[in-house]
Amino acid sequence: MVEWAGWIITLAGTGHTLGSLVEAAPDHAGTWFGGGWNLGDYPDMSDATVAWWYSVFSFGPPLLLIGLTVLWLNRRGMTPPLFVPWAMVAWVVVGFVVDGPSPLPILLVAAGLLLADARRAGRHGNTPPRAGTASR
Repeated sequence: MVEWAGWIITLAGTGHTLGSLVEAAPDHAGTWFGGGWNLGDYPDMSDATVAWWYSVFSFGPPLLLIGLTVLWLNRRGMTPPLFVPWAMVAWVVVGFVVDGPSPLPILLVAAGLLLADARRAGRHGNTPPRAGTASR
């Protein structure tokens, strides 16, 4: 379950990053690398700055890293911490309410898989020790 979740998260991050770069970079890469844009306040942002935030500085690259981290943890037999799926649930729900429908609800599937695995791991005693209780 965790592997599926990790791949879903990784593909969502990769898809957003590559898709936005394909859409934005052809028109704005010259400005980005030429230094002719600014990270000013929102009303003063140029189209190149908006495209930068939409692509390179979007949630895509961090989401890709989260997905790869989930896969890395899984390969080592570790269950990702519960804050990962719960944070994704909160983020997707807020995004859906504020921005409307998008492909991101697929991340709810990934979060559900992570939560189900965490519950399963807890039932089988596979949870890490609590803080302050060192194993001897």
